[in-house]
Amino acid sequence: MKRVLILMLLLGLMAPVAWTKSLVGVTMDDTVMVDGHSLKLNGMGVRKKLWIKVYVGGLYLEHPTTNAVQAAESKEVKKMVMRFKTNKATKSKMDGGWDEGFEENYAHFDAIKDRVEKFKSFFGDMKDGDVVEMTLIPGKGTTVVINGTTKGTIDGDDFQEALVKVWVGPEPPTEDLKKGVLGG
Repeated sequence: MKRVLILMLLLGLMAPVAWTKSLVGVTMDDTVMVDGHSLKLNGMGVRKKLWIKVYVGGLYLEHPTTNAVQAAESKEVKKMVMRFKTNKATKSKMDGGWDEGFEENYAHFDAIKDRVEKFKSFFGDMKDGDVVEMTLIPGKGTTVVINGTTKGTIDGDDFQEALVKVWVGPEPPTEDLKKGVLGG
């Protein structure tokens, strides 16, 4: 009997395991594959507005870090996932949030302003359960997928840096969200 239990335990340890992490009822995989690169979940955070949980954000990096500058400026494949928790994220609120996030966190905003407008055009009213995936591949662009539908790609490594700084720059939506996605 002992041998059977030990054998079962050993076989269980050898089986592939898919790790996940959860935050306020949202679960995200510990690793994802993007363009042949294995990305690790750097961290998760909740975007709150007053008492409303707007979304849970998860930042995936090739090389996890707690350093905001390194997370934003490294020339590696990245992915940001937003899972919405409310029906109150209207297009106008989303647009205002994107404008504020880019303008306050990226010193060269004028150089990417037209691309930010294109990026904002991908979004409508967001509903509870909606999922936004932004995949950032240096030299190829930032591809936005909403609820499984590809909305488009924004060119430029500078845009990628600016996008990550929306969450981890000096003026993030909330300090708790920044701390969370940076693994703190």
